[in-house]
Amino acid sequence: MEEQALKLVGRDVYEKLIKGYTEKQWGRSCTDLPAFIIKRLPLRFTFDNNYFNARYQGIPMGGYTPIIEKMLDGIEVLTDTDYFEWIKTNADKIKKTVFTGQIDQFFNYKLGVLEYRSVRFETEVLDTDNFQGNAVVNYTEREVPYTRIIEHKHFEFGTQPKTVISREYSSEWKPGIEPYYPVNNDKNNALYEEYKKLADAEPNVIFGGRLGNYKYYDMDKVIDVALTAVKDEFGE
Repeated sequence: MEEQALKLVGRDVYEKLIKGYTEKQWGRSCTDLPAFIIKRLPLRFTFDNNYFNARYQGIPMGGYTPIIEKMLDGIEVLTDTDYFEWIKTNADKIKKTVFTGQIDQFFNYKLGVLEYRSVRFETEVLDTDNFQGNAVVNYTEREVPYTRIIEHKHFEFGTQPKTVISREYSSEWKPGIEPYYPVNNDKNNALYEEYKKLADAEPNVIFGGRLGNYKYYDMDKVIDVALTAVKDEFGE
């Protein structure tokens, strides 16, 4: 990744904006990370400050929760339930499974453990109507322990007299905490390909999402891949 970044933006921009943030995010030297991490972001020599080149950018009104609620309307939902314990006594009830958890955990880590990154959130309510003026501000310095601060009201231009912020701290995943990102270096990608062979041999399981496909998806790509999976399953 370092080689690719230097080729794209030069050393000054790389060291000021990219190196520290990236190494905090991934917990690894930029020299050990794959080039796609920097390639997925557009580079422009203009005053266009959009994050991506897509014509339409944004989030759903009301966030993603109403979408999920409508998708699950009328469907029995179990929370605080360990899938692996539940399936032991309920396998006969299931015709098809959509599995979005860790693909290596699904196979009981029989080929080895894939690496993931996790995120810890530190949330605070502040007695001000505006803390940073934007929904997301990244902190690129290596010395700042968190990677970014989210100020939630700016996603929908809230007018509340107080504001809620969340600081994000990136950390290495270990059993017992939630995994967020796959670590797509050569070693992990090779191991995932072996797990994918096992997954392809499971006719009644659809693996999806960042953890099931072991890919770093953005939200729009996740939705696109999910819709494609539906078409593949139902042929329409």
